[in-house]
Amino acid sequence: MEQIGLSGIRKAYGREVAVHDLDLTIRPGEFLTILGPSGCGKTTTLRAIAGLEELDDGEIHLGERLVFSRRRGVVVPPEKRGVGLIFQSYALWPHMTVQRNITLALEEKGLGKPEIEARAAQALETVQMTALRGRYPSELSGGQQQRVAVARMIALRPKILLMDEPLSNLDAKLRLDMRSELLQLHRDLGSTTVYVTHDQAEALTLSDRIVVMDRGRVLQEASPYEIYHHPRNLVVAEFIGEPRINLVPGTLVREGDALHLVGDGVRLPADRARQVRGERLTAAVRPENIRLSTTPVEGWQEAHLDDVQPTGATTILQVSAGGTRLRLVRPGFLRITAGIALWINFDPDTIEFFDPDTQDNVSAP
Repeated sequence: MEQIGLSGIRKAYGREVAVHDLDLTIRPGEFLTILGPSGCGKTTTLRAIAGLEELDDGEIHLGERLVFSRRRGVVVPPEKRGVGLIFQSYALWPHMTVQRNITLALEEKGLGKPEIEARAAQALETVQMTALRGRYPSELSGGQQQRVAVARMIALRPKILLMDEPLSNLDAKLRLDMRSELLQLHRDLGSTTVYVTHDQAEALTLSDRIVVMDRGRVLQEASPYEIYHHPRNLVVAEFIGEPRINLVPGTLVREGDALHLVGDGVRLPADRARQVRGERLTAAVRPENIRLSTTPVEGWQEAHLDDVQPTGATTILQVSAGGTRLRLVRPGFLRITAGIALWINFDPDTIEFFDPDTQDNVSAP
C-alpha cells in the first residue's frame, strides 16, 4: 500500500485552467473517487498521477518517491511509476489473445515464465475468463473485454490502481456486476485506488472517500455518507442523489419558540438554520425524507399528488403544495392514482439550509 500526495498541482490548456492548485492526500489502501461533471478536472488529475499529463506546477509523491515536481525538474515517466491503469476504452491489444494481453505486461516486468503463467491463470480464473483465454478482443463483448483489463491488473498486482470511468461503456446490469468485481479487485490487491467517474451512484457505492470537483476545484472532500447527507454547498447537493434533492427557497420566520422557513405554500422546521429571522435561505430535502400520509394528520400540510412514477423497487411521487413542487420516494411499487390529496411533513434533522448568494451550507451541526 502506498500513499498518494498531490501538492499545489495546476494544469491549464491555453487560457482554460483544468485544475486549480489542488492539494490532496490519498491514504494507503484507500478507495478514493473523484466525482464531477464533464470538464471538471477529474480525468486530468488522474492522468497527472499516472504521468500521462505533464503539469504546469505542483508536486506528486507516490509513497516516498517524488515522481513530479516542476520546481525541481523531476518528471518520472508513466512506465516507471508502478501504477495500474484501467480505462473506459479497455486498452487491449487487438492483435493479441486474451492470454497474451495479460502475459505481455508481466514479461515487460522481467518475471520468469512459471510465475507469469501462474499469475495469468489465477487472474483469468478470478474474472471467470479461463475458457476464453485464446480469443481476440474483437471476439469478446464489452463486458468480457473489461474483465480482461481487470485480469491484467490482478496479474500485475500494482500498489496503486487508477481507474478512469471504466464502466461507462457497459450496460446497466453489467455495470452493477462490474462494480462488485472492481471493489473486490481493490481489496484483493490491497492497493491504493483512485477512481474517476461522473456517476454519483458508483461513487456512493464504491468509495471510502469522495472528492467532488467542479471547474477544476474541489467542492467537498468527505465520506459518501457526509457528501450525501451534509453537502457543503448547493452544487454538491444538486449533483448527488437520484431523484434530485428538493430545493425550497423561503424566508425565516419565528413562531413562538420555533423557527420556520416559509416558502410558496409550504412551511419547513428551521431550527438548524444558523441565521436570523427575516433571512432568505434555501432549504434542501431529500425525496426519501419527506413523510407522507393519504389521510389527514394534525400538524401536517396538505398537498396535491401530480404524478406517480413507479420504477419497480421504488415509486417516485411528484406533489405540489401551493406553488412549491416536491419529489418524494417510497419503497415498493405503489398502486396510487394521481390527482388525490396527500398530507406531508418534514423531519427537521434531515433538512439542510443554504445561503442563496454564496450557496454555502449554513446548517447547524
